[in-house]
Amino acid sequence: MTDDLEPGRAGLVLAGRRVPMLDNARIYACGITPYDVTHLGHAATFVWVDALSRVLRLLRVEPEVCRNVTDVDDVLDAAASRASTPYDAFAAIQQYHFEHDLTALSVRPVRHEPRAHRYVEHVIRLASGLMAIGSAYERGGSVYFRAPDVAARAGLDHAGALRLAAEYAGRPDDPAKDDPLDTAVWQAAEPGHPAWDSPWGPGRPGWHAECAAMALSAFGVGVDVHAGGSDLRFPHHAYHAAMAEAFTGVRPYARAWLHVGVVTVGGVKMAKSAGNLVLVSDLLADRTAATVRMMILDRPWADGWDFSGASLEAAEARLADLYHAAGRTHEASHHGVAEIGRLLAADLDVPGALDVAIETGGAPARLLISTLSLD
Repeated sequence: MTDDLEPGRAGLVLAGRRVPMLDNARIYACGITPYDVTHLGHAATFVWVDALSRVLRLLRVEPEVCRNVTDVDDVLDAAASRASTPYDAFAAIQQYHFEHDLTALSVRPVRHEPRAHRYVEHVIRLASGLMAIGSAYERGGSVYFRAPDVAARAGLDHAGALRLAAEYAGRPDDPAKDDPLDTAVWQAAEPGHPAWDSPWGPGRPGWHAECAAMALSAFGVGVDVHAGGSDLRFPHHAYHAAMAEAFTGVRPYARAWLHVGVVTVGGVKMAKSAGNLVLVSDLLADRTAATVRMMILDRPWADGWDFSGASLEAAEARLADLYHAAGRTHEASHHGVAEIGRLLAADLDVPGALDVAIETGGAPARLLISTLSLD
């Protein structure tokens, strides 16, 4: 059925940017900090990454996905301490549950799954390299990345960047910094956190530096697509990219970004602190994986959206229409198959592809079900 599709060498479009590709694609997906259960906000990002990978295969491009595990993190340390469990054992247990939930959602395993605690030496090398070119400095056992233009490149003014840095534990009030928006590549040891030896004394990797080191280790100087929740655009993604670019001297670090829209409940971002989590395991106790995937994918990937019972009902109805169309006995025209390929390559337009599949029926509908794992 794929003979009528344009070859993937034409690439795809993401967020209005055309990304030409030959026969492979490097995708870095910001993974979870494994300190709690998997909720729908997490799942939305990783289902979209899975959909991107499946669409690339349809377009004859083989995706190579790296999805990290942030198992060196202050929030994780606090959760492990409350459970009276070593941080790494606690993270491993939570990671098991996370992977179980993703498997239940038909998310395929990724090629690389680096865990931050195994990349401490890589972060030390990153910090040393940044210091050697003047992009970082040491103060009191910590190494700070100079970030004079990171906020501006992310489209933020100084006040907005400071607010987000504080919200995401960037410590803009740290008196050791030359600039409040500089960020730790290496954090000097503190009570209640694991520590490793370094040239600057005991300490631990900074959050953004962990991802930069893991991505550089997996893929080298850059990636074709960097994926993650839109709420991580700044500071996390911005600093990750800036560190990688400074270290390698190659710009841009990412050819395209897949910033997946945030899931809310009653207009409030889904988060443990808000007390509004919708757990993947709870959803799958009552609904099929195909229904949950349909609910996530039947919308523009960059748009935030509000979860409700009605969104599940709408997904079930849409899925029923797709199944009915796929069951039609006549074979659809070649045009329908080609149009679905074109729409999916054009910014992952799943809603548009669904409309064509349901209207056309037959082979195009079956192709879409198979491609997006909606069976």
